[in-house]
This record gives sequence, C-alpha cells and structure tokens, in this order.
Amino acid sequence: MPDAEYKPYNDAITQATPQAKAAAIEAYLTAFPKSACPDSREYTLEQLTIAYAGTNDSAKTIAAADRVLQLNPNNLRALFFETFFRKDAAGAITDPAAQISAVDVAAGYAQRGLTAPKPASMSDADFKTLQGATFPTFYSVIGFDAFLKKDSAAGIDAYKKELASVPVAQTQAVGTPLQDTFILGETYWQSTPPDYLNCAFYAARAAAYAPEPFKSQWTKIAKYCYKAYHGADDGYDAVVTVATANLNPTVGFQASVKPAPTPAEIIAGVIASTPKLDALAPDDREYIIQNGTPDQVAKVWDAIKGKSVTYPGGLVIASTPTQVQVAIGTDPVSSKTADFTFNLTPPEEIPEPKAGATPAQKAAYTKAVAAAKKDADAIAAATAVGQTVTLQGTFDSYTPKPIMFTMSDASVVLPTPAKTPVKSPARAPVRRPAPKAN
Repeated sequence: MPDAEYKPYNDAITQATPQAKAAAIEAYLTAFPKSACPDSREYTLEQLTIAYAGTNDSAKTIAAADRVLQLNPNNLRALFFETFFRKDAAGAITDPAAQISAVDVAAGYAQRGLTAPKPASMSDADFKTLQGATFPTFYSVIGFDAFLKKDSAAGIDAYKKELASVPVAQTQAVGTPLQDTFILGETYWQSTPPDYLNCAFYAARAAAYAPEPFKSQWTKIAKYCYKAYHGADDGYDAVVTVATANLNPTVGFQASVKPAPTPAEIIAGVIASTPKLDALAPDDREYIIQNGTPDQVAKVWDAIKGKSVTYPGGLVIASTPTQVQVAIGTDPVSSKTADFTFNLTPPEEIPEPKAGATPAQKAAYTKAVAAAKKDADAIAAATAVGQTVTLQGTFDSYTPKPIMFTMSDASVVLPTPAKTPVKSPARAPVRRPAPKAN
C-alpha cells in the first residue's frame, strides 16, 4: 500500500473511539474506493462493522456487515453481526408476524455462520476461538426463531447446544444463556404434547440464578409446570435442588418425580368410591363423560339414562318457548356456556267451549285460558337469559365434546308463592270468679 494511502488507512484503523473509527474508515473508503491493496478491503470493512457495533447503531452495523458479505459471503464476523443486530432490531417490532419474519432472517445468517468454512489465512486455533465466541449467539437466535414458530424440537436442540457451548458459570450469571435457559423450559412447555417436567426443571434452574423480578416470574412458571406434571406442589423443592446443581436433568431425575394420576385413574377412583353413580355431582359426571374410557362412560351413562331429575339454579344461556339451554356445571357457569338442553313438554291445549255451552262452562274456559297465560308469562320471565331457574327433565342423550346433556319431557319448576300466615283470632280474656269472702 503506498504511503499516500497507508497513512489515512492506518489513522482510521487506530482511532481510539468507535465513533471516530467509523467516521475515519468511511472517509478512507470514500477517498480510496479502489485500494492499491485489494486484500485489505475485507479486513477494513470488518473493522468498520466492529466500530459501528461499538456505537450500538444497528442499521449502520448491518449495512457495514452487508458490505463485508458482498466480498466474502462466508465471513464469520460479518455473519455474527448480521445475526446479533438483526435479532436485536426485531425486538422493537410490535407486529407478531413481522417480528417472526425478522427473527427468521437473523436465524438464516446464524445457520450460515455455523457452516462457514475456515479462511485460508486463519490458523485452526484462531478459527476455533472465533467459533467459540460466535456460536452461542448463533444457537440462541436459531432457538428463539424456532420458539416463535413453535418448532419445539428445533428450539430444544438449538438451546441445549447453546448452553453446552459456554462455561457452566456463564449459564448462572445474568445474561443471554440464563434467559435462554428459561426459554428452553418454555419450549418444552409448548411441545406437543407438553413436556411439563423438563419445563419445570429448566425454569426452576433459571429462577434459581435470576434476580428479581425475573426470579418470581420464572418461579411461577416452574411451579405451574411441576404441578401440571405431578398434580401437586409437594416435592418441588427437590426439583429446585437438582436444577440448581446441574445444567441438565440428571440420570434418574425423571423417575424420581411421580406423574399425576391419569384421567382414567382418577375416574376409576371416583367410580369405585361412589355406591350410586346416578348420585354423582354434575362436575364429576361431566368430567367422566369427557375424559373416561368407553367402559367408564358407559357405566355412568347407563346409571342416569331415562332417569328424571330436578336441577335448581341453572343459569339460562338461551331460551325459547319449547327449549331452555342452561349452564349447571362449575366450568360452564364460569364461562357462561350451556351444558344442558331441556326440551320442554308443551302445555295441554284448552278445548274451546262447544256450541250451547252453559255460562258456567264458558266462565271456566275463560278462567283456564287466563291461568295458562299467567303460567306462560311466569315461565318466560323465569327462563329469560341470565336468570337462574329450576328445571326438571329426563336424561335422553348427550354429546361429550363440547359437553351437552339433552333432557326430554322437561318442565320449569316455578317458585311456590309464600303463603301469608293466618293469624289466630284474638281470644277474650278469661274471666275468673272473684274469690269468696271467708
């Protein structure tokens, strides 16, 4: 490189601050668009990228890295900066679809970084050191991209490789590996089916080393996953102890935590402890119909089919003169979703008086019509949407999911008017004879 070019080049490369270095390199590249030493161009652009990274200017860092990759698509440092700053910039995107797309682009650079070949001019030791410095970020971004896309298998693979690629102490300090330990737990949680035990392990490990408020937030997730797997809170402290001491679950950890009873096991216990299955509480009956084995469901349904029951306090969800849909179970009432359909028995028709009917017969007809209308109005008021009502009906059929029992020969049980107490007639005071004089 001639002296006339070397001096501005050297002055630029040796600037003390990132801002000054970036400005000086840009000036040098403008003054010497075609360097007398073309082999130095890639290195110079690398230094420009590093300088912009030092200023935390994502846009300029990415633009500089783009210029490096135009010269060498396999430049590992440029691929690193593309990955890191593109993922960082994606964090400011509020639209979920756009954010996923941006992280996906960053992960594409990460994948290229993992397979980038060693430059001929770099020693094996130096290239291995560079890979050690860049690979954890590559794995982290690939894992996060998979997490956002709900590709749990790819996310778990990437995050576990990230944690294995850094010193264990780094996974215990505030930073990306600790945060990714928690996201690894979430990735297990969103697996199909959810892997609650591994979720509990990694979330508990992350919480053990995290500062507040993350410690409390992550502990909630760890306990939720543990309870979802085990069915209760007991034994959670033992999981925290193992997770705090180990980067990954130890041999025998899975066997040390007893899973919660399966729905079939829970139902078997309910059936065995209930002498009369037709007396099951509505919530228990609905749980069995929705989650039991065919034999368990058949036992419960055979016990109630064709039986007439009265249900007080049904929350009216929908109503017509011939049908009332109500919520009776705890969850249906909470979600305001009907779980019972009562098909009402139509009222008896009142025959009109025949020609030549007596005044008494006509009066009786008029009285009966008025009474029927009064009943119909009372039923309409009692079954208005949002009211609670008592209904009587016979189990006729059901659908399990969503749960719906259909009741035939149904009727609305109207409240009985309170009777006005009849007062006893006042009694006259008892007149006692005057005592006789001695």
